[in-house]
Amino acid sequence: MTKVLAQLNIATALAPLDSPQLADFVDNLDRINGVAEQSPGFIWRLKDDTGNATDIQAFDNPQTIVNMSVWQDADALKNFMFKTDHLSFMKRKAQWFEKSSQATYVLWWIDAEHRPTITEAIAKLEYLRAHGETQAAFSFKQLFPAI
Repeated sequence: MTKVLAQLNIATALAPLDSPQLADFVDNLDRINGVAEQSPGFIWRLKDDTGNATDIQAFDNPQTIVNMSVWQDADALKNFMFKTDHLSFMKRKAQWFEKSSQATYVLWWIDAEHRPTITEAIAKLEYLRAHGETQAAFSFKQLFPAI
């Protein structure tokens, strides 16, 4: 069965999403999400009725937002992250989001037709935090092959 790469990324905003401090981030969500969806290797992303995932409450803190997507492979995800305008927003992360001492993103392989749930993704992030990089949950620091 073909495997594809799932990713979850979480971030806790320094201010409410409707604050002036986060305006540039929020104002560019649709554009950057569009870049992702047009990127080679993009398969799927979590979104609500607004087309974003920022209103999906996955954690107790309402300022913790989630981003989850599925990609053909790690190279496709890396190309989007580091070779599109997405990179300029990653470089500004400290302006908008708290610095965390724990992992804030996780990667894992799934069957091509599967779409991960928030519950599944959070469990993967918690697994990575508890056990470090393994075949079950990893980061770009130590990519594991699909098996």
